[in-house]
Amino acid sequence: MPSRRDMLFLLAAAAVAGGSAPRALAAPLAAAGQSDLRGAIDAVEYRAIPESGDRKTRNLQQMIEQAARENMPVFLPPGTYRVSNLNLPDNTRITGVPGASRLVYTGEGHLLTATNVRRIELSNLVIDGGNRWLGDYAGGLVQFTGVDEVLMDNCEIGGSRKHGLQLERCGGRIERSRISGAAEAGLYAVDSANLSVTGNTITDCGNGGILVHRWKKAEDGTVVSGNRISNIRANDGGTGQNGNGINIFRADGVMVVNNHISDCAFTAIRANSASDIQISNNQCRRSGETAIYVEFAFEGAVVSANMIDGAANGISIANFDEGGRLASVTGNVVRNLTLKGPYKHEVGFGIGIAAEADTLISGNVIEGAPRWGMQIGWGPYLRNVVVSGNVVRKAPVGCAVSVADGAGTAVITDNVFQETAEGAVLGFQWEKKVSDEMAGGAPYKQLTVERNRVS
Repeated sequence: MPSRRDMLFLLAAAAVAGGSAPRALAAPLAAAGQSDLRGAIDAVEYRAIPESGDRKTRNLQQMIEQAARENMPVFLPPGTYRVSNLNLPDNTRITGVPGASRLVYTGEGHLLTATNVRRIELSNLVIDGGNRWLGDYAGGLVQFTGVDEVLMDNCEIGGSRKHGLQLERCGGRIERSRISGAAEAGLYAVDSANLSVTGNTITDCGNGGILVHRWKKAEDGTVVSGNRISNIRANDGGTGQNGNGINIFRADGVMVVNNHISDCAFTAIRANSASDIQISNNQCRRSGETAIYVEFAFEGAVVSANMIDGAANGISIANFDEGGRLASVTGNVVRNLTLKGPYKHEVGFGIGIAAEADTLISGNVIEGAPRWGMQIGWGPYLRNVVVSGNVVRKAPVGCAVSVADGAGTAVITDNVFQETAEGAVLGFQWEKKVSDEMAGGAPYKQLTVERNRVS
């Protein structure tokens, strides 16, 4: 049974919505004597006039603040609450009826925000921005800054003119929620600490799905797992800044695992200057550019057991010239690539797996790469790459390895190449082919090429 004080908050929430207390609670509350209610929350204090957005916001704000002081949750019964500029105090807990308790933004600055507090908890709410203007100071429809623990569960966020949910210097869990129709990213998290983003659905966003960024490169540790992300556009253009399902930037120690990502304008999973990243067991379908991209100043990446079906390129481990190095690419399936990409690329699109420095490429299956099955190095940017035990089918060139001046060591052994019409293993100086078939042995001392099967 809910306590007398809990029932008062239920009644108060109903008053804010312009409704009445649930029938089951009305009798116990009516039966309570005035002496029993002395010192408790008076629901009349929070009664709102539905036509008055300002008054309703003020009354709901007062109720949230009182509940936080009393260490109690606020329950919003089914209904539409047309409000704006709610500032959540420490220890706010707001819950509702899934799909029926709606906070609708009236367009006067921001909807929900909290700054430098310990804990905020939201559950079972619909948060609707209505595509209305947000203040210049607001990065998202819902924005939390310096919150030690944000707990959001089973909420819906839609119609934001900026990010759907923005977190800065926050930890906690964002789970089982749905974010759609954001003009920018569905979820933008910067300088996180112990953040988990799990089991969410993010769709139809203008520039990104889930963004995990830092202002300066440092340990982050965010876990992004079990999310469904689809239909991510790149409305602001560029060559990869936008249009990514999951984008990790300068954030070290992040895990991106078990996500289903489809129909992104650019990349399903893009890690830029993100060291010690793990990208495993993801489904990446119909990516407009490279399905999985690990680029620029990173050290340490594991890319394993991902399924890639449809992209311009499959997996790219790039930018040794910027310090990008040290990776393991194992057990991935890459198929159905295309020569067509969203911009003109110096190498061109249609490449299954590419890597440049201190990388193991092993146990992968590549089928249908219309340019090269694998690209090992680019110009002088090649060092210590091992290519072993892979299967490449239906690619004009099975493995293109750089033999340009300054290119370093590569070992290419025990691979299977089938239907590679132009050659299984060929040497390139930049984009120019300069060798005959090398699958059985290479005339370059920095290369070990042996025991490959060609059919």
